[in-house]
Amino acid sequence: MTRSRPTRLLLCCLLLALGACAPRLAPPGPGLQNPESPVAQISGDRFVTADGLTLPLRSWEPPADKAPHGVILALHGFNDYSEAFSLPGPALAQAGLLVYAYDQRGFGTAPHTGLWAGIDRLTGDLSDAAALLQERHPDLPLFLLGESMGGAVVLAALAGANPPQAEGVILAAPAVWARSTMPFSQRAALWLGARLFPWARFSGSGLGIQASDNIEMLRGLGRDPLFIKKTRVDAIYGLVNLMDAALQAAPSIDQDALLLYGERDEVVPAEPTYALWRSLPPEAAARQRRALYAEGWHMLLRDLQAGVVIDDIAAWTRDRQAPLPSQAEAYAAAALAKDGGTADPETENATENETAAAGGCAAPAC
Repeated sequence: MTRSRPTRLLLCCLLLALGACAPRLAPPGPGLQNPESPVAQISGDRFVTADGLTLPLRSWEPPADKAPHGVILALHGFNDYSEAFSLPGPALAQAGLLVYAYDQRGFGTAPHTGLWAGIDRLTGDLSDAAALLQERHPDLPLFLLGESMGGAVVLAALAGANPPQAEGVILAAPAVWARSTMPFSQRAALWLGARLFPWARFSGSGLGIQASDNIEMLRGLGRDPLFIKKTRVDAIYGLVNLMDAALQAAPSIDQDALLLYGERDEVVPAEPTYALWRSLPPEAAARQRRALYAEGWHMLLRDLQAGVVIDDIAAWTRDRQAPLPSQAEAYAAAALAKDGGTADPETENATENETAAAGGCAAPAC
């Protein structure tokens, strides 16, 4: 039986309407006013992007009597901004690291708040900022630290056309919940929402998701006017595109890496996280460390046990071959093996003894 002409017209109109309501991207910057200036630049508390946008920049320095042993460029998560590192930043600085963090486009006080900037611009900003910090600190190793969405930006940038050059990367609960790990109903709802009402805003209230056990910190975010509470549908769509790119990038990531995940994470599920771990190139296994924290939530760097994670990061930046102080690596190897994946042979061989020594837990409260 063939469809009537009115039905076909209705379907055509619906398809046209879906195409007209495409997800919106934030506009690019105005371009640099002075063509003789560097393409991108860092000046004081500002990071000026290659297309002329000014992004707020924060930094934390080690005490005057402690020479820094490295530089960290930190990227915040979705709906957050550089204030996310106001707790871990000083702690990492106290451990001897220079820490820099900027508000990514569309977040905090950066231009076009709430609008998704697109993968190319987010990753391009990271590569430019990394190059500028290497010029500023040529004698210190640079490490990229990405939290949640920031981790996805790092992964996508490393697999991009202009990857940032760094000594190593630190991925704290990276956002890799790609479409390939989502149920069809969720993918379909997102596709329709991004085309029917991309401007609509939704909050996460009512979902029953807890991001951290640090309740006072979460309450502070609720009072912070710069922390985005209601998110545009097309921004969520853009985030999922980024997570797709991040997970797809995993097999090409050969840099030294420290991958951190909390067993109590309710934001990024374990399945895509373990998929990321399993997808990393086998030839780089000895240089890519995985750490699982039994009492860790999504906001690992701001949880009540954040000190454990920060100590691991600081230790790894000093010696990327030495065991992590928390012994969370052994717990990760055991979890990955139980999940059906494979771990680095050296780590796997040590898992039984080290897990017993850690009491089966990578948190001090256990």
